[in-house]
Formats: sequence, structure tokens, C-alpha cells
Amino acid sequence: MEKCFNKNKYIKSQITKINQRIEFFKNKLYLEFGGKLFDDYHASRVLPGFEPDTKMSMLYKLKEKIEFMICINSEDVISQKIRSDIGISYEQDLFRLIEKLAKNEFYVGSVVITHYNNQEKIKSLTNKLDKLKIKYAFHYKIDNYPSDVNYICSENGFGKNQYIKTTRELVVVTAPGPGSGKLATCLSQIYNDYQNNIKSGYAKFETFPVWNIELDNPINLAYEAATVNLNDVNMIDPFHYKKYKKIAVNYNRDIESFPILQNLFRKIMNQDIYFSPTDMGVNMLKNGIINNQLANFYAQQEIIRRYFNIKLEVLKDYSKKDQLEKIQAIMNKLKIKQNYRKVYDYSVQLANANKRNYAAFEVDQKLISGKESELFEPSAAALLNALKVVSDIDLSVDVLPLEIINQILLFKKTDIFNSEGKLKVYDVLTTIAIQAKFDKNCKRMFDNLKKLNNSEFHTTKLLSKSEEETLKKLGVNITQELLND
Repeated sequence: MEKCFNKNKYIKSQITKINQRIEFFKNKLYLEFGGKLFDDYHASRVLPGFEPDTKMSMLYKLKEKIEFMICINSEDVISQKIRSDIGISYEQDLFRLIEKLAKNEFYVGSVVITHYNNQEKIKSLTNKLDKLKIKYAFHYKIDNYPSDVNYICSENGFGKNQYIKTTRELVVVTAPGPGSGKLATCLSQIYNDYQNNIKSGYAKFETFPVWNIELDNPINLAYEAATVNLNDVNMIDPFHYKKYKKIAVNYNRDIESFPILQNLFRKIMNQDIYFSPTDMGVNMLKNGIINNQLANFYAQQEIIRRYFNIKLEVLKDYSKKDQLEKIQAIMNKLKIKQNYRKVYDYSVQLANANKRNYAAFEVDQKLISGKESELFEPSAAALLNALKVVSDIDLSVDVLPLEIINQILLFKKTDIFNSEGKLKVYDVLTTIAIQAKFDKNCKRMFDNLKKLNNSEFHTTKLLSKSEEETLKKLGVNITQELLND
């Protein structure tokens, strides 16, 4: 896959920008970190060359300046709120974050438990933090937040929260998910810093939308497609235009909340620090884009993938139809269609022509199909063929012995599984892994599994949950749709 993004160029400019903001605030900056700290696969799909760990690589170069402050909403702990993307609770993700940051040699200074109301069930969380010797503080729910500025910036508001003495220049404030209180935590800390004669400031790190590219650029519209469940809408920042007569892109929630936020900064710092929500950001993503035409193409492909994913969720009643309609509107705006996705078009054409289900991979601009049969699900057949192609094995070669396939099918039809008895994705991979010990072709295929990373895949038969999870672990970008849906 040809890259459109230079990671090193981006990291260099991003570090410079953050350091400039630290210096502006006299060496104490609270950086609210939006989006995913680890594993940003959206960015890596939209901008190949941006690796999923790019943000961590950037922060690692600032490691000696950084301490992490992780927020978690006490109500999310008690309700055992789940992160839908990875299937674990916010509390579990808190400790996952702590562990991953420690493994990467970052200093986790504290955990802030927000919306605290003396709940007894929080004791279990604090006991775990005590065992890890991690400091924690309680921040309380403030009446009339964020509108009553005078009350919020008083002893009964931010002054009531437990204050954390930070020791480093850059305090990165992150959380397991939205609604955790990152912004309020930053403001509370800055208020209490000022009460203790410490000058500090705030900035926001968001990867998308990209403020200094066009509003309707496919990169920004791909972000909008990714957040249809949040009702995020990209907008021209009116405050930025009023102050600087320059067009900048932001999103509705930040624009709507900015006047209140500006009043809070004014009350705490006795001056206007920022004149627009865009001013608060430090996003330098545009500096890493080295091929705009390719970036636009990849972003369009992401939008089409989102369309299929949401369409499937609507079918399963996981998402509302209006979310699908929003993505359709984005596609109409860009004048792109489903069949712009090559694997979709290829698999559907084969399925219609042969009156059976097909799946297809696109690897290094090669389209590779697999059909449903008595032995294989279409996904498993396509996977097997794709591994042959990336391993330079002729498609006519039977790499999996028929006697082994039949034995697996026999086992799948027993009372233990009671399945329809076709090899699925995991079956194929397991068989290849075992045969790799004895067969040179299987060994080559096993060694080349990584070549499927960032490949494209579509199937006209819906995947089982286990198939979907397995393909995602291989780094495959999946779409699926019933043939006549």
C-alpha cells in the first residue's frame, strides 16, 4: 500500500507545537488528550503511514516532561460501563491504560475519580489503586456546571475538589472514554494551581477534524462518518474567523461550549488566553500529509467501509437508521458509491454470476476471491487463496490435505459443535499453523500472515463473530453485506 503520510515529519512538528504551548504557559501545561491514546486504527486507515502507535511514539520523545493524569467517572465505575469497541469496562480499561503506560516507561502521576459522591462501591477501585501505589483524588459534581462561572470558580466549586500537586511540565489528561471529566479536571487543576500561585494553562489534543484543511475534505468527512453515533458535525469555527479572518474547521460540540469555556478561563486567569476553540488545539496532522490525492482516496474508502458497517449494525438493531442516512449524505456530498470499493464490486459480481456466496481480498492491488462450497465458507476460501497469492503459491495447489479437511468437518458435525460443517477462517488458520511443521507451502503461508495486514475484504455472506474477530486480529479491513440486501 502506497503511503500518503510521513510519520517522522508529523512527530517533529507536533513536538515543536506542544513545546511552544508549554513555554507560552510558563512551563506548566494540562493537555486534554482526545481520541485514542493507543491503537488509533482510524487514523492509520485514513492516512497510511500514520501507524496505530504514532501518538505514543510522539509522546515518548517528550517522556521526561510528561506525567499522566487519568480520569474516570465514578458513575461509570458503579454502572460497569463498557467500551463497545474493545468489550471491556471503563474500570478495566483504566488499569489497562496504567499497565500499558508503565510498560512504555511513562510516569502515571495520578487517577482522578470524577462525579464523586461518597459512593461506597468506589472503595474497591481505590483499594486497587492503593496496591499499585498510584495517587488518586476525588472531584465532585458541581451544581450548574459549566454555566455558573462564579460558583464554579469558588471554594464550593473547583475549590472543593482534591488538588493534585503535579511535578512535570506536561500533564497529559486522558481517560478510558468520553464523559469521564477530562476538561473539568484540567480546569479544576488550573484553578487550584492559581490559588497556589502556580501559573499553568490548558490545550487540547485532537487528531480529527483537521483544522487547517477544507471543511468538506474527505479526511474531515471520514471523521464525521466515524462519529455519527455522537452526532458530531464539522463546522467552520465562527470565533476563529471573527478574530483572525481565517477559515478553520472544528466540530459542533467544541464550538457550542466555547463561550462558557472562555468565561471560565477569564475568571481563573483574569485574561483572555484563547479567542476560538481552534486556538486551544495543537493539532499538526496536516504537516505529515505528503500526498493529498492519495489521502483523499483512502479517506473515501474509509467512509464507504463505515457505510457498510453501520448498515450491518442497523440490520442487527445495534444502530439507528438515521446514522446510516448521515453517512449516505456524506457519500452523496463526495459523489462516491458502494462499488468504489473494489472488493465489494468484485465479490458481488462473482456471486451474482455464479449464484453462490463469494468473498474477496484486495492485497497489493490484487483481487483474490473465494467461493462458498461444501468444504469452505466463502471467507475461509478467500483467506486460503489470499495466503497462496502472497506466498507465490499457485491457486491450483491443494495445500491442505483433503483427509485433514474431512476429519475437521466430521468433528464439526458432532454434538459438541453441531455446526453446518464448513471450514471457517479460524479452522483454516489452525490447520495451516499445524501443517507448517511438516509442509513447506503451509510454512510459507504461515510466515506471510502479516502480509494481510491492511488488506481489504468483503463477503456476501455474513461472518460469524469469531471469523470477524480473527480477521480483525490479522489487520484486515472488513465489510460484509447479504447478497440481496
